[in-house]
Amino acid sequence: MDRRHFIRSLAATGAAAGATATAGCAGVLGESGPEGTILGPPEIDLSEASHPSYGEEMPDFTVPDPIAGEEITVSEFEGERAVLWTSFYTHCPDGVCPALILRLRRAQEVAAEEGFGDEAAFLPITFDPERDTEEVLREYADQQGVDLDAGNWHFLRPETYERAQEIHDEKFGLVIEKQPADDIENLEYRFPHYGLIILANKQGIVERAYPRGPQTDIERLVDDFRRVVTA
Repeated sequence: MDRRHFIRSLAATGAAAGATATAGCAGVLGESGPEGTILGPPEIDLSEASHPSYGEEMPDFTVPDPIAGEEITVSEFEGERAVLWTSFYTHCPDGVCPALILRLRRAQEVAAEEGFGDEAAFLPITFDPERDTEEVLREYADQQGVDLDAGNWHFLRPETYERAQEIHDEKFGLVIEKQPADDIENLEYRFPHYGLIILANKQGIVERAYPRGPQTDIERLVDDFRRVVTA
C-alpha cells in the first residue's frame, strides 16, 4: 500500500488530522514499541497515515540553512541528536505556523534550561522559499523568540518551490500547492496547512508524529521530547 496517498485528499484541508487531535502524545502503559524506540506505542495508531509515524525511519534529505550558510543533511544527526521537525511559511495568515514554531521553540528553551541542547536539533522547513529568504527568516526568528545562537536550530530553505514540493511529497506524503489569497489584503498566495510535527530519536527512528501540531499540548510534547533526548 502506498501510504503517501492514503489521506492525501483529506490532508490538504486538515480534515484527516481532525480525528487525531492528540495522536502520538502519550504512550500506552505496559506496552513496548518496535526495536530502537524509546517511548511506548502512541494511543492512536497512525501507521496508515500519509506521513512517517511511530517506529519508522525519519526521512533523509539535504537542504540549505541560509542563516548558517551550510547544507543540512538530516541523517547527519543520527547517533548524536534527537530531531524535532515541522514545515511552515512565514506569511501564514491564520496563526497555524507560529503555533508550530512556538512548540519547537519551547522545546529549545527546555533543552537550554536543562542542559541537553547539544543533543537536539530543531529542523523547521519552509515550503515557500520564494518569499522566505535569509533576511525574512532572520526577522521571523526574532519575532518568534528563536535562539539562533544555540547552534541547534536550522531554518531549512529548499532552493526552489519545486524542490520544496518534492521533499514534502516524497519524504512526508504531503502535497504542497499554492492557493489564491484574494480574501487577504497584501497576500498574493497562501498554502493549505498540515500542522505536522515529527519527533525522532538519536537513531533516526520516529517516536511521535503530531498531525495536529498547533493543537498539541505543549507540555506533553516537551515531555515526550525530554524523554527521547535524555534516554
